[in-house]
Amino acid sequence: MSQIAIIAGAGHLPAAVAAQLDSPLVCALEGFAPEALVPDLVFRVERLVPFLRALSDRGVERVIFAGAVSRPRLDPSLFDMGTAQMVPRLLAAMQGGDDATLRAVIDIFEQAGFEVVGVPDVAPDLFLAPGVYGVTLSGSEGGETVSAVTVSEADQADAARAAAIVAALGAVDVGQGAVVAQGLCLAVETLPGTDQMLDFVAKTARRPNPAGARGVFYKSAKPGQDRRIDLPTIGLETLTRAHAAGLSGIAFPASDVIVLDMKNVLQQAEKLGLFLWAQP
Repeated sequence: MSQIAIIAGAGHLPAAVAAQLDSPLVCALEGFAPEALVPDLVFRVERLVPFLRALSDRGVERVIFAGAVSRPRLDPSLFDMGTAQMVPRLLAAMQGGDDATLRAVIDIFEQAGFEVVGVPDVAPDLFLAPGVYGVTLSGSEGGETVSAVTVSEADQADAARAAAIVAALGAVDVGQGAVVAQGLCLAVETLPGTDQMLDFVAKTARRPNPAGARGVFYKSAKPGQDRRIDLPTIGLETLTRAHAAGLSGIAFPASDVIVLDMKNVLQQAEKLGLFLWAQP
Protein backbone atom coordinates (compact mmCIF):
# COMPACT_ATOMS: atom_id res chain seq x y z
CA MET A 1 0.00 0.00 0.00
CA SER A 2 1.34 3.45 -0.92
CA GLN A 3 2.34 5.98 1.74
CA ILE A 4 -0.53 8.23 2.79
CA ALA A 5 -0.34 11.67 4.37
CA ILE A 6 -3.00 13.23 6.58
CA ILE A 7 -3.30 16.96 5.92
CA ALA A 8 -4.50 17.74 9.42
CA GLY A 9 -6.41 20.61 10.93
CA ALA A 10 -7.64 21.22 14.45
CA GLY A 11 -9.90 18.90 16.41
CA HIS A 12 -10.13 15.16 17.06
CA LEU A 13 -10.82 13.94 13.52
CA PRO A 14 -7.17 13.66 12.38
CA ALA A 15 -6.35 11.32 15.29
CA ALA A 16 -9.47 9.25 14.60
CA VAL A 17 -8.44 8.88 10.95
CA ALA A 18 -4.81 8.14 11.87
CA ALA A 19 -5.99 5.29 14.10
CA GLN A 20 -7.52 3.62 11.02
CA LEU A 21 -4.31 3.86 8.95
CA ASP A 22 -0.93 2.16 8.91
CA SER A 23 1.79 4.67 9.87
CA PRO A 24 0.44 7.75 8.06
CA LEU A 25 2.57 10.87 7.66
CA VAL A 26 0.83 13.58 9.70
CA CYS A 27 1.13 17.11 8.30
CA ALA A 28 -0.45 20.09 10.06
CA LEU A 29 -1.12 23.61 8.84
CA GLU A 30 0.68 26.00 11.18
CA GLY A 31 -1.71 27.33 13.81
CA PHE A 32 -4.19 24.46 13.49
CA ALA A 33 -2.64 21.64 15.51
CA PRO A 34 -4.73 18.46 15.78
CA GLU A 35 -5.76 17.02 19.14
CA ALA A 36 -3.84 14.00 20.53
CA LEU A 37 -1.56 13.78 17.50
CA VAL A 38 2.02 14.98 16.97
CA PRO A 39 2.61 16.21 13.40
CA ASP A 40 5.56 14.91 11.40
CA LEU A 41 5.55 18.08 9.29
CA VAL A 42 4.17 21.57 9.87
CA PHE A 43 3.63 23.79 6.84
CA ARG A 44 2.36 27.21 5.80
CA VAL A 45 0.18 28.08 2.82
CA GLU A 46 2.83 30.58 1.65
CA ARG A 47 5.25 27.66 1.23
CA LEU A 48 2.83 25.23 -0.37
CA VAL A 49 5.04 24.22 -3.33
CA PRO A 50 8.03 23.29 -1.12
CA PHE A 51 5.63 21.36 1.09
CA LEU A 52 4.31 19.39 -1.90
CA ARG A 53 7.90 18.57 -2.85
CA ALA A 54 8.57 17.39 0.71
CA LEU A 55 5.62 15.00 0.47
CA SER A 56 6.95 13.55 -2.77
CA ASP A 57 10.43 13.19 -1.27
CA ARG A 58 8.91 11.10 1.54
CA GLY A 59 7.21 8.75 -0.90
CA VAL A 60 3.67 10.03 -0.34
CA GLU A 61 1.24 9.07 -3.10
CA ARG A 62 -2.12 9.61 -1.38
CA VAL A 63 -3.38 12.42 0.86
CA ILE A 64 -6.46 12.81 3.02
CA PHE A 65 -7.74 16.05 4.52
CA ALA A 66 -9.05 15.85 8.10
CA GLY A 67 -9.72 18.49 10.71
CA ALA A 68 -10.94 22.06 11.02
CA VAL A 69 -9.11 24.93 9.31
CA SER A 70 -10.14 28.54 8.88
CA ARG A 71 -8.60 30.82 6.29
CA PRO A 72 -5.14 31.75 7.59
CA ARG A 73 -3.64 35.20 7.30
CA LEU A 74 -0.97 35.17 4.62
CA ASP A 75 2.42 36.84 4.94
CA PRO A 76 3.49 38.04 1.47
CA SER A 77 7.15 38.03 2.51
CA LEU A 78 7.11 34.24 2.94
CA PHE A 79 5.93 33.26 -0.55
CA ASP A 80 8.28 31.26 -2.73
CA MET A 81 8.10 31.80 -6.49
CA GLY A 82 6.06 28.68 -7.23
CA THR A 83 3.45 29.26 -4.51
CA ALA A 84 3.16 32.96 -5.42
CA GLN A 85 2.01 31.94 -8.90
CA MET A 86 -0.90 30.03 -7.30
CA VAL A 87 -2.17 33.02 -5.30
CA PRO A 88 -4.46 34.55 -7.97
CA ARG A 89 -6.07 31.14 -8.50
CA LEU A 90 -6.64 30.61 -4.76
CA LEU A 91 -7.95 34.14 -4.21
CA ALA A 92 -10.41 33.73 -7.08
CA ALA A 93 -11.61 30.44 -5.58
CA MET A 94 -12.05 32.06 -2.16
CA GLN A 95 -14.41 34.58 -3.71
CA GLY A 96 -16.61 31.65 -4.70
CA GLY A 97 -16.98 30.38 -1.13
CA ASP A 98 -15.64 27.50 0.95
CA ASP A 99 -16.59 24.74 -1.50
CA ALA A 100 -14.85 26.48 -4.39
CA THR A 101 -11.77 27.00 -2.23
CA LEU A 102 -11.64 23.36 -1.18
CA ARG A 103 -12.07 22.19 -4.78
CA ALA A 104 -9.15 24.41 -5.79
CA VAL A 105 -7.00 22.91 -3.03
CA ILE A 106 -7.87 19.39 -4.18
CA ASP A 107 -7.00 20.33 -7.75
CA ILE A 108 -3.58 21.64 -6.65
CA PHE A 109 -2.73 18.40 -4.87
CA GLU A 110 -3.97 16.27 -7.77
CA GLN A 111 -2.00 18.29 -10.30
CA ALA A 112 1.07 17.75 -8.13
CA GLY A 113 0.59 14.01 -8.63
CA PHE A 114 -1.20 13.00 -5.41
CA GLU A 115 -4.36 10.95 -5.16
CA VAL A 116 -6.82 12.70 -2.85
CA VAL A 117 -8.97 10.25 -0.89
CA GLY A 118 -11.79 10.86 1.57
CA VAL A 119 -12.59 9.64 5.06
CA PRO A 120 -15.24 7.22 3.70
CA ASP A 121 -12.52 5.59 1.57
CA VAL A 122 -10.03 4.88 4.36
CA ALA A 123 -12.04 4.98 7.61
CA PRO A 124 -15.55 3.61 6.99
CA ASP A 125 -15.84 2.65 10.68
CA LEU A 126 -16.31 6.34 11.49
CA PHE A 127 -19.80 6.25 9.94
CA LEU A 128 -22.95 4.81 11.50
CA ALA A 129 -24.90 2.21 9.58
CA PRO A 130 -28.40 3.44 8.67
CA GLY A 131 -30.79 3.13 11.60
CA VAL A 132 -32.08 4.85 14.71
CA TYR A 133 -29.92 4.76 17.82
CA GLY A 134 -30.09 6.16 21.32
CA VAL A 135 -33.15 6.52 23.49
CA THR A 136 -34.88 3.17 24.05
CA LEU A 137 -38.63 3.02 24.53
CA SER A 138 -40.12 -0.07 26.19
CA GLY A 139 -43.53 -1.54 25.48
CA SER A 140 -45.33 -4.84 25.05
CA GLU A 141 -46.06 -6.95 22.00
CA GLY A 142 -47.75 -10.33 22.07
CA GLY A 143 -47.48 -10.45 25.83
CA GLU A 144 -43.70 -9.90 25.76
CA THR A 145 -41.78 -6.80 26.70
CA VAL A 146 -39.90 -5.32 23.75
CA SER A 147 -37.61 -2.34 23.33
CA ALA A 148 -37.21 -0.17 20.28
CA VAL A 149 -35.61 3.09 19.34
CA THR A 150 -38.14 5.26 17.55
CA VAL A 151 -38.55 8.70 16.01
CA SER A 152 -41.99 10.27 16.45
CA GLU A 153 -43.99 11.52 13.48
CA ALA A 154 -43.51 15.09 14.71
CA ASP A 155 -39.73 14.61 14.87
CA GLN A 156 -39.74 13.04 11.41
CA ALA A 157 -41.57 16.08 10.06
CA ASP A 158 -39.12 18.45 11.77
CA ALA A 159 -36.17 16.48 10.38
CA ALA A 160 -37.60 16.69 6.86
CA ARG A 161 -38.15 20.43 7.23
CA ALA A 162 -34.60 20.92 8.52
CA ALA A 163 -33.19 18.81 5.67
CA ALA A 164 -34.91 21.07 3.13
CA ILE A 165 -33.47 24.16 4.84
CA VAL A 166 -29.95 22.70 4.93
CA ALA A 167 -30.20 21.77 1.24
CA ALA A 168 -31.30 25.30 0.34
CA LEU A 169 -28.54 26.95 2.40
CA GLY A 170 -25.92 24.48 1.21
CA ALA A 171 -26.74 25.28 -2.40
CA VAL A 172 -25.38 28.79 -1.76
CA ASP A 173 -22.47 27.48 0.35
CA VAL A 174 -23.73 28.73 3.73
CA GLY A 175 -23.85 25.83 6.19
CA GLN A 176 -24.38 22.18 6.97
CA GLY A 177 -26.95 22.20 9.78
CA ALA A 178 -30.28 23.52 11.04
CA VAL A 179 -32.57 23.11 14.05
CA VAL A 180 -36.33 22.83 13.56
CA ALA A 181 -39.04 22.38 16.20
CA GLN A 182 -42.75 22.07 15.41
CA GLY A 183 -42.00 23.16 11.84
CA LEU A 184 -40.30 26.38 12.98
CA CYS A 185 -36.64 26.93 12.10
CA LEU A 186 -34.96 27.88 15.38
CA ALA A 187 -31.45 28.32 13.99
CA VAL A 188 -29.16 27.57 11.06
CA GLU A 189 -25.46 26.84 11.03
CA THR A 190 -23.30 29.64 9.63
CA LEU A 191 -19.63 30.59 9.97
CA PRO A 192 -19.47 30.35 13.81
CA GLY A 193 -20.32 26.63 13.56
CA THR A 194 -22.45 23.93 15.15
CA ASP A 195 -21.60 24.54 18.81
CA GLN A 196 -22.55 28.21 18.65
CA MET A 197 -25.77 27.40 16.82
CA LEU A 198 -26.84 24.88 19.47
CA ASP A 199 -25.86 27.27 22.25
CA PHE A 200 -28.05 29.93 20.61
CA VAL A 201 -31.01 27.53 20.61
CA ALA A 202 -30.39 26.66 24.27
CA LYS A 203 -30.38 30.33 25.30
CA THR A 204 -33.01 31.92 23.09
CA ALA A 205 -35.33 29.49 21.30
CA ARG A 206 -39.00 29.21 22.29
CA ARG A 207 -41.25 26.52 20.82
CA PRO A 208 -44.75 27.57 19.67
CA ASN A 209 -46.22 24.88 21.92
CA PRO A 210 -44.11 24.30 25.06
CA ALA A 211 -45.69 20.86 25.45
CA GLY A 212 -45.13 19.89 21.81
CA ALA A 213 -42.21 18.37 19.90
CA ARG A 214 -38.85 19.55 21.24
CA GLY A 215 -37.08 19.74 17.89
CA VAL A 216 -34.41 18.08 15.79
CA PHE A 217 -30.89 19.07 14.79
CA TYR A 218 -30.26 18.01 11.18
CA LYS A 219 -26.76 17.90 9.72
CA SER A 220 -25.64 17.02 6.19
CA ALA A 221 -23.02 17.66 3.55
CA LYS A 222 -23.90 20.41 1.09
CA PRO A 223 -25.57 19.49 -2.22
CA GLY A 224 -22.89 18.60 -4.76
CA GLN A 225 -20.13 18.76 -2.13
CA ASP A 226 -16.97 16.77 -2.83
CA ARG A 227 -17.17 14.03 -0.17
CA ARG A 228 -13.38 13.82 0.04
CA ILE A 229 -13.10 16.93 2.17
CA ASP A 230 -14.99 18.85 4.88
CA LEU A 231 -17.60 16.22 5.69
CA PRO A 232 -19.57 17.23 8.81
CA THR A 233 -18.86 15.53 12.12
CA ILE A 234 -20.69 14.94 15.38
CA GLY A 235 -19.28 13.83 18.71
CA LEU A 236 -19.87 13.89 22.45
CA GLU A 237 -19.84 17.69 22.55
CA THR A 238 -22.57 17.80 19.91
CA LEU A 239 -24.78 15.54 22.02
CA THR A 240 -24.17 17.56 25.18
CA ARG A 241 -25.14 20.81 23.45
CA ALA A 242 -28.15 19.27 21.68
CA HIS A 243 -29.39 18.02 25.04
CA ALA A 244 -28.83 21.43 26.62
CA ALA A 245 -30.86 22.94 23.75
CA GLY A 246 -33.78 20.69 24.73
CA LEU A 247 -33.87 18.75 21.45
CA SER A 248 -35.26 15.28 20.86
CA GLY A 249 -32.40 14.12 18.69
CA ILE A 250 -30.03 14.47 15.77
CA ALA A 251 -30.76 13.33 12.20
CA PHE A 252 -28.31 13.02 9.31
CA PRO A 253 -27.61 11.00 6.16
CA ALA A 254 -25.54 8.00 7.28
CA SER A 255 -22.98 8.41 4.50
CA ASP A 256 -22.54 12.17 5.04
CA VAL A 257 -21.64 12.57 8.71
CA ILE A 258 -18.58 11.33 10.60
CA VAL A 259 -19.24 10.13 14.16
CA LEU A 260 -16.27 10.64 16.48
CA ASP A 261 -15.81 8.34 19.50
CA MET A 262 -18.75 6.30 18.28
CA LYS A 263 -19.07 3.84 21.19
CA ASN A 264 -19.27 6.61 23.78
CA VAL A 265 -21.52 8.72 21.55
CA LEU A 266 -24.08 5.89 21.36
CA GLN A 267 -23.93 5.34 25.11
CA GLN A 268 -24.27 9.06 25.79
CA ALA A 269 -27.22 9.37 23.42
CA GLU A 270 -29.11 6.73 25.39
CA LYS A 271 -28.09 8.28 28.71
CA LEU A 272 -29.32 11.73 27.64
CA GLY A 273 -32.50 10.44 25.99
CA LEU A 274 -31.52 11.62 22.52
CA PHE A 275 -32.06 9.71 19.30
CA LEU A 276 -29.46 9.53 16.53
CA TRP A 277 -31.19 8.92 13.20
CA ALA A 278 -28.70 7.84 10.56
CA GLN A 279 -30.81 7.98 7.42
CA PRO A 280 -30.21 5.70 4.41
